[in-house]
Amino acid sequence: MPLRLTCLSLCAAALALSACMPSMQQVNVSPRPEQRAEAPEPSPESLALARYYRGIEERLTADGLLRTDTGQRDAPFSAQVLAANFERIALYDEYVLMGGRFVQQQTPARLRRWEQPVRIQPHFGAFVDSAQQAEDRAILSTYATRLARATGHPVSTVRTGGNFHVLYLGRDDLRDVGDLVRSLVPGIGDAVVTEIETLPRSTFCSVYAFSESGGRSVYVAAIAIIRDEHPGLLRRSCVHEEVAQGLGLPNDSPAARPSIFNDDEEFALLTRHDELLLRMLYDPRLTPGLRPEEARPTVRLIAEELLGGSS
Repeated sequence: MPLRLTCLSLCAAALALSACMPSMQQVNVSPRPEQRAEAPEPSPESLALARYYRGIEERLTADGLLRTDTGQRDAPFSAQVLAANFERIALYDEYVLMGGRFVQQQTPARLRRWEQPVRIQPHFGAFVDSAQQAEDRAILSTYATRLARATGHPVSTVRTGGNFHVLYLGRDDLRDVGDLVRSLVPGIGDAVVTEIETLPRSTFCSVYAFSESGGRSVYVAAIAIIRDEHPGLLRRSCVHEEVAQGLGLPNDSPAARPSIFNDDEEFALLTRHDELLLRMLYDPRLTPGLRPEEARPTVRLIAEELLGGSS
């Protein structure tokens, strides 16, 4: 069954990337890399990337960015603002595929989300050691529980049989990840595989969510790429943004605050504002396939119910 890449959002402000795409079949990947107690030594290129991203994290935090608080103290928002942010983030795409390449272009889109339970499965490259794997699994599991609570939709982590695959990969792993990606999402396009294998340094992380070609705007699979070279906070920030975007919030907005869906990198982790966006996305009064103008009255109603006239 063919797949359709239904949303791609690349974040390149202090640098990050997100894309949205799907799968029809559960494929269990060989766990060989995860059985490795100690990872092999990464290449000089990978070590250089790790130094680069450590420097990025240090500079961002020194500038007061990558905040881990909720933002409620200094970034209040009203129901009207929440509704406007939802429309821009959930109902617009940031990138389109043109000529085999992803090009930045804000485009109205249909509302997309999951209907089946989201089963998040982590996969680790050969260069991710066992201690880091254990930490990543714990963070992903805790986050999945939070997302399930925010959306009211089943979201959990699994060891096998996943439909939302989170790949923790270093530069050395990315070069040869094509076969793995194709096994996880049969029918994935060559352009997407090439993008993943050749992610530029300025792309911190990415997510691709897929729906069935010719079908409704319902996701059936997703792949998120998290760079193993990232230090702790950038690594966790990538997980928060890419997994949330892969649930159906593909775009970023410079007006969204406090939010991780903003290229300014002010906030590193999902905020209360973002949890409300997820609650709105999975409200049963909204249905997959709605266009911005069709969804707008209901979006405003839900935002008013969540916040009333308060900020």
